[in-house]
Amino acid sequence: MRFSLIVCTYMRPQALLTLLKSINEQSLYPDDILIIDGSTNNDTKTILEENPFKNLRYYKVDDSQRGLTKQRNFGINQVGDAIDVVCFLDDDIVLEPDYFKQLLSTYITYPNALAVGGYITNEVRWETSDGKDNKDKFYFDGYMRNEPSRFKLRQPFGLLPDVAPGYMPTFSHGRSVSFIPPSGKTYQVEQIMGGVSSYKKEVFNTYQFSDYFVGYGLYEDADFSLRLAKKGDLYVNTNARLAHYHDASGRPNQFKYGIMVLRNGWYVWRVKYQNPSLKARFKFHATSLLLTLIRMSNIITTKHRKKALTESLGRVVGWFSIIINPPKVNR
Repeated sequence: MRFSLIVCTYMRPQALLTLLKSINEQSLYPDDILIIDGSTNNDTKTILEENPFKNLRYYKVDDSQRGLTKQRNFGINQVGDAIDVVCFLDDDIVLEPDYFKQLLSTYITYPNALAVGGYITNEVRWETSDGKDNKDKFYFDGYMRNEPSRFKLRQPFGLLPDVAPGYMPTFSHGRSVSFIPPSGKTYQVEQIMGGVSSYKKEVFNTYQFSDYFVGYGLYEDADFSLRLAKKGDLYVNTNARLAHYHDASGRPNQFKYGIMVLRNGWYVWRVKYQNPSLKARFKFHATSLLLTLIRMSNIITTKHRKKALTESLGRVVGWFSIIINPPKVNR
């Protein structure tokens, strides 16, 4: 099975170099590595010239192609005809040595798979389940992790997700694949994380990443996954392991991010549910309000008061904007 790796990057030369060094240690090495650079300087190009890697091709895109989804679509157009699977990684990832071997094996075990996601190991601490149904814990498939405060606060209002992790409830605001435990199993889902994803190349004969998600592209992976899940099966392989270090450079300011949370969140909800029920609409907005109030409380409860304030204001603006001028959804 021949596979290409596409890494879309923006102003993160050192993080990208760290990723490439971990790729160099892989038990299964990519047949093609495409670096799609949207940076406004030449630092990334320079560091790649100083540190050559096998099978690597570098592309610098201009303003018209800059932005996560545009860069991904640009990269797909450079993939050769002989490739079977196209992988994507964020530029601030570090892989474990068998990442690609485990990821690609999933397509053999599940030949119906259209997409397979990897598993991030360094963001959540999991433990073996104690079987006690502790309200401060989230339990799944024999494991438990701390229940985030936002979910604990949603519970009294009947706003907890009613589907498994990796699936979208009728009112959105579900649990991401970070709520899947490190069990060594492969789980079927309908959403995978775009920064640790792979797809059969044939998928791109029909689908492309949406240009609605300009720039940073928050929730672009949910949009693509939900559209693709209508056609076939998606999986997360918890043996395809990596670490994600969330490099702060290249991210939008908190006000813009807050707007994205609401507008992009509404958009992906409507990708799956074109005509949600009145109850689902109420629960979507109620959850959005509660999460905005929680973020506002961070102005007092955290040291990063300015970030909490500006993001909260962005969420409020984003919320009013979807009422006054909702996005047009491409399905």
